[in-house]
This record gives sequence, structure tokens and C-alpha cells, in this order.
Amino acid sequence: NKKGVVRARAALARFIRLAKVMGVERLELIATAAVRDAADGLHFVEEIENTFKVSVQIPSGAEEARLSALGLLIGVPKADGLLGDLGGGSLDLISLDKGQFGANATLPLGHLRLPDAVGGDIRKAAPLVEEQLAQHDWLKDIRGRTLFAVGGSWRVLARIFIEQTHYPVHIIDGFTMGYSDLRHLCQVLSGLGKETMQQMPIPRRRIETLPFAALTMDKLLNAARPEKIVFSGFGMREGQMIKGLPKEIRSQDPLIAGCETLAERSGRFTVSGAEMRDWMSPLFPGESPRHARLRYVACLLSDIGWTEHPDYRAEHAFFRVLRLPYAGLAHLDRAFLAMAVLVRYNGNPELSYAAPVLHLLDDDDRRIANAVGLALRLGHTVSGSAPDLIGRTTLKPTREKLFLGLPVKDRDVFTGDAVERRLKTLATAMGFGASAFGKTSES
Repeated sequence: NKKGVVRARAALARFIRLAKVMGVERLELIATAAVRDAADGLHFVEEIENTFKVSVQIPSGAEEARLSALGLLIGVPKADGLLGDLGGGSLDLISLDKGQFGANATLPLGHLRLPDAVGGDIRKAAPLVEEQLAQHDWLKDIRGRTLFAVGGSWRVLARIFIEQTHYPVHIIDGFTMGYSDLRHLCQVLSGLGKETMQQMPIPRRRIETLPFAALTMDKLLNAARPEKIVFSGFGMREGQMIKGLPKEIRSQDPLIAGCETLAERSGRFTVSGAEMRDWMSPLFPGESPRHARLRYVACLLSDIGWTEHPDYRAEHAFFRVLRLPYAGLAHLDRAFLAMAVLVRYNGNPELSYAAPVLHLLDDDDRRIANAVGLALRLGHTVSGSAPDLIGRTTLKPTREKLFLGLPVKDRDVFTGDAVERRLKTLATAMGFGASAFGKTSES
């Protein structure tokens, strides 16, 4: 495609130049199936390398699939099921067994390649896709598990469903659909004409090829029969990035690492997330690993609204947390954290901007998120949000009462009407009949 070569060369020239201006020390160029399988692909790569004095990597189909899986595992380290990455030139598939790579395949079913192969006739595409998928019996092992969908065209499917159903969280990464819902959507889209699709929230550059991407998804769902589909914003690019990082960084939880950095850069002199987490831990004995992780993240984010106008602090903090740009967040996790921070800033979960999101949570999540938020509100009041103070107090729940232990020395620093009110509110919400002040072991 001569026009494509010209556009690709121009885009590369721009981004290579930008990288140099930005002071990028290490620039990696990866050519995928569109180049790998093209008759003149090697010639194009040589031209780019000679013109711009760069090195271009051309991974195999299997390597490309593993890179996509590695990108997914950044946020879902125990992913189990099937990853499907639909690009312009190929569909890369790789099975995942609790984060371990399994069988893989690269099929010539990219959303640009497939229309070309059938002359733009979608009726001819269906048997071609079915024939390609039928060659891989291991897809049957995915039945009842999860399909992780990667690729811009497939993310458009999620965006359409979100818009059409008025789903309250407009974030693609981590969005989950059921098998039947997605099959129905794909079957509808694969039969729509261009004029109809122009009225939908579809990028113009995707309109011509989206029916083929939808058809491919429908046939993959029929072959693999997953229970649910999780859309991911992380794929091959992120996999290539993570591959080049030191092992100690690769092993970090990306959500916690990101929030620790955010708290450090945007916080004031505030109490640390770890201090607040440890202080309130007696309230949550036997909590699940998921809730323990989210509670720590909520503590890290608990001063995120300190620069906002007090009248809008709760609302702005709610949306900022809901839309965090980090890996490792399912939509229910986003809603949990947003509720905890909303309550921390004395926001009302039933207000129109919050209620549709928080109604995604079950009763247990709402109860715990509310308790975390109230504990954060109390903790910041007790300490004045200053570091190294909250640890001088203790929370001690008993069968009937919730005690806030205060040191004898400097007791007046920690108490007041606001502290009493917020202690009582927390105690009531957690089912304690009364609250009381006690003494810590500090003299």
C-alpha cells in the first residue's frame, strides 16, 4: 500500500523527532504483522532504519502474542483464560493459566487484512474466520473462563455498549461483558451499513472495518465459549515496556506503585498511606486480600482533594479516583475506591453524580467502602492530616464499643467536638452501640 507507506514514514519521522526533543534515551520500534507479513516488509524496515538511524524489531507472531499477554499481566497478574489481540494485520491468541503462558496462535484475521482477503464482502468473511479458528482445538479449553480482549477495534465494541446502555463508568480498561450480550452486539454490528454506523459513537477510521472486527469477535466467542469478556487497554506496547524494566520494578503492583507516587507528588505534609492503613486495621479483622489492597489504596488517595474548593472537594475527588489512569483496576474496584474517598470528604453517595456508579457495588462492598471512608475522615480529623501523629492514637473495637485511645500527654491535640462526632458516626456505621475515648500506652 503505497499511501500507507508514505503515511507510516511521515508518522515515524514525527515521533522519532519528538522523542529526540524530549530527551528519550532509549527508543524501541516494533513492527507487527502488517510489516512482518507484507511482501515488501523487510525493504520497508531497511528504509526506515537507514533513514532515521534506528533499529526496528520484528517479533514473530508467537512473540507478539506473548508481549500482549505480558502487557495484560501488568494489571491482571493471575489472568486465566484467553487473550485475544486484534490488530490490523493479525489476530493473536494465547491461553493463560493463572498468569502462565500456554498455547498460542497468530491468525491472518486483522481488521484491515480480513476485508482485503474477501474483497469487502462480509458474507465471505464468516467461513474464512470459522476455518481459521477451527484449526485450534485448544480454544475449547477456554469454555467457562475469561476472554481478555485487546485492540482498538474491539475496544470500540465496549464503547458502543457503554453508550447504548448508559453504563456509568466510561472507561474501557477493565470493562466486563457477558458472553450473550457481546455476541448479540457483534451480530448486530456485523450486519449494519455504513450510514447507520456513522450515527453511532464510532471513530470514522473504524467504520469500514468494524463489522469485520465484530464478526471475528462473534466467531471467536462461539469457538471458545468464555463466561465473560474483559476489555483491556494494555497490550503489546505495555508488554514491550515492562520487558525492559528491572525485575524489582516488574514485580510491583502497578496500582499501589502509581498511587504511592501520586500521593508523594501531589500531597502536602500529610499523614502517609501506610500510617493510616495500620491505624485503622483493627476495624477490619479477617478482611479479604482484595479489600486489604483497596483499603491501602484508599489511604494513599485520602488527601487527594486537599487543593480543591471545599464546596466541590468531595465531587472532584470522587471523579479523580474513579478515573485513575493505572493498571490493575476492575470497574468494581474503581467504584469502591471512589465511594471510600467520597465518604472521606463527607460526600453523599446518593447524589446524582455518584449513585449510578455506586449502585454497581454489592452490599458488602458498599458497607466496607463506607467504613473505610468514615475511618479516613476520623483519622484525618484526629491528626490534622499531619504525619507521625495518628500512630500515637489507637482504634480498639470491642464487642459493644469502639474506643479511640488517646495519649495522656498532649491529649488536647487529638480531641475536640469534630473528633467526637466522627468517632460516633464511624461506630454507628460499623454496628457499635457506643464510642468512647480511652488511653494509649504512651505516657
